[in-house]
Amino acid sequence: MSEASKAPETAEKAAEPNSKLRVLIVVFPMFIATLSLLTSMYNGYLNNKFVELIQRNVTRGEYMRTCKDIIDAYFQVKLRASLLASNSGGNAEAREAEAANAVSHFAALGTYLANLQNEAARARYSQLSQELTRVVAAARTAAPGDTDKLFGPADELFAGMNDDCVKTANSRI
Repeated sequence: MSEASKAPETAEKAAEPNSKLRVLIVVFPMFIATLSLLTSMYNGYLNNKFVELIQRNVTRGEYMRTCKDIIDAYFQVKLRASLLASNSGGNAEAREAEAANAVSHFAALGTYLANLQNEAARARYSQLSQELTRVVAAARTAAPGDTDKLFGPADELFAGMNDDCVKTANSRI
């Protein structure tokens, strides 16, 4: 073989690593860009899941605070109705107003909780508010020891509302 025929062979061999390097220079940045795009998409997915988790947790926390407030409001209604039935001194009109105010406060909290529930729960919560209104009206003329009997149906409805709160408290996020 002559020197002239060896020259193209040597040039090809020398160009071969050069072409692999060129391909690598073109493909490597594309690989990095693709990897970056996939990482960005995955990060967006994780951020979306995190936002959903936070929103559910905030909603659940608000619901639980309202459950705590409505439990307090229910027992305030019971106290006010007992005071109304006792007819012990003081201004009867003021006791009636306090009892009506306690029922209104309970109804407002019940409406808020009902808006976070299904239609059946809304109906039960409305029925409970109506029952409390009836109990307070009946407490005006009831004997002091009869208020527990007046609250019988309301206590059953309240137990259902409290069960809803317990289910939400025990639910997983």
